[in-house]
Amino acid sequence: MKKKLMRRFCIWGVYCLCVLLMLIVSGVGGKAEQTAAISANDCYENRIAITFDDGPGKGTTEKLLDGLKERGVKATFFLVGEKIEDNRELVARMYAEGHLIGNHTFTHVQLSKVDGKQALEEIVKTNTLIEEITGEPVRYIRPPYGSYSNSLLMQINMTPVLWSVDPEDWNTDNTGQVVKSVVANVKCGDIILLHDIYDSSVVAALEIVDELKAKGFIFVTVDQLLLD
Repeated sequence: MKKKLMRRFCIWGVYCLCVLLMLIVSGVGGKAEQTAAISANDCYENRIAITFDDGPGKGTTEKLLDGLKERGVKATFFLVGEKIEDNRELVARMYAEGHLIGNHTFTHVQLSKVDGKQALEEIVKTNTLIEEITGEPVRYIRPPYGSYSNSLLMQINMTPVLWSVDPEDWNTDNTGQVVKSVVANVKCGDIILLHDIYDSSVVAALEIVDELKAKGFIFVTVDQLLLD
């Protein structure tokens, strides 16, 4: 009887410790800023998501869409609101071709560094522009620099999406380096971060798609990766 009681006590203690750690990681209890990546809970069929920030960009985004269409690949685009007005046709094309469109704020501001009113305006203005084009509400947001507050999330009812593979393509025009970094590190369930405003990044992205498809990976949009 004593052994059974001791075993139950140990199991309960481990459970409580796990719950405590989860609360700490999730930011409960006073943590104001979140930077942890959100990824798939379960992974199957070698599914991954390729995502693009900071666009749309004339020329570069169009070239990327051409390449993705040719390869039958769907991606996720997190758009900067101030760039949408002059590129509405590109946003409409993204939506028509089955890509997922998310919010990347209006001016690429770090949401945790501005007051709540400005942060909310940055998000709402961008959502409004996207919704005018697609006719659908925006469900996903990638906060610039991966930084946001829990209180802000409670106001916007959107899912933050960060990343798990980042080749820092914005910091180099070496296409081969970017491709090698992603291909060497990607695994099932990963979310790849790239940018569709650089020519070198677009070239790298299409090479990454080709190499990973050859390895048996399947590209899906972020919502499919997170919700399925």
